[in-house]
Amino acid sequence: MKLGFNLLLWTPHVTREHEPVLRALKKTGYDGVEIPMFEGDSDHYARLGALLDEIGLERTVVSVIGPQGKNPLSSDKAHQKAALDYAKWTIDCSAALGAPILGGPMHSELGFFTGGPATAAERKRALSFHKRAGDHAGKKGVTFALEALNRFECYFLNTMQQLNDYLDEVDHPHVQGMYDTFHSNIEEKDPVAAVKTIRPHMVHVHISENDRGTPGKGHVPWTETYKALKKSKYDGWLTIEAFGRALPALAAATRVWRDFAPNPEEVYKLGFRHMKQGWAKA
Repeated sequence: MKLGFNLLLWTPHVTREHEPVLRALKKTGYDGVEIPMFEGDSDHYARLGALLDEIGLERTVVSVIGPQGKNPLSSDKAHQKAALDYAKWTIDCSAALGAPILGGPMHSELGFFTGGPATAAERKRALSFHKRAGDHAGKKGVTFALEALNRFECYFLNTMQQLNDYLDEVDHPHVQGMYDTFHSNIEEKDPVAAVKTIRPHMVHVHISENDRGTPGKGHVPWTETYKALKKSKYDGWLTIEAFGRALPALAAATRVWRDFAPNPEEVYKLGFRHMKQGWAKA
């Protein structure tokens, strides 16, 4: 089991300026970090990867699709091409960073809605997108960990059952899924049982409290969740995802209007202890 922390609590773009934060996370005991990827090029991420190697931190990546103009579900051919180009860019940068997992809702435009449920035509376009993006990811040694989001952030994949069924249909070794405690807390009838639902494709886990604040200070059923994960023989990343307001566009899309913890130190220090003890007791 590896314990990670998502840098979105501080910034949407990690640079050498964030070295003190990275070293603080390493000192706390984290095995690695999750790097937000919204800008930059392969050279930037190669340099960042070298810094992480120096500090002794492994890494994963999280990204989203947006803003408008590159939605893979769109009927507009230009948007479809832009979506694939964007996916290839994130894959190439992830490879340069040395990150084998590319997580997040890389299936539709974040915060975009048509006013209805996903259509068969949209699903067909998504499948084509993921098969092509998956082929590119495979060449680079990267695997997607697609994330189902709650209904207030997207309309394409909301539940673990929807995500699992979709991944069955994609049927690509480099297009898999993740379990996120925040979204499951909203969308699932039984969030704990949903772990078993997504387990065939689960390659990543986000540890996120019901209010996006400090894990263990809300009402996510942590004891049961850790037990379900351990029972499923999951042995990948447990990565804390706690949001702030560092990126206004992302904060707006995820409805983050206030701070959910007194300071970042509480989140990563108490969060680490929460995961370490929770897993040990499970």
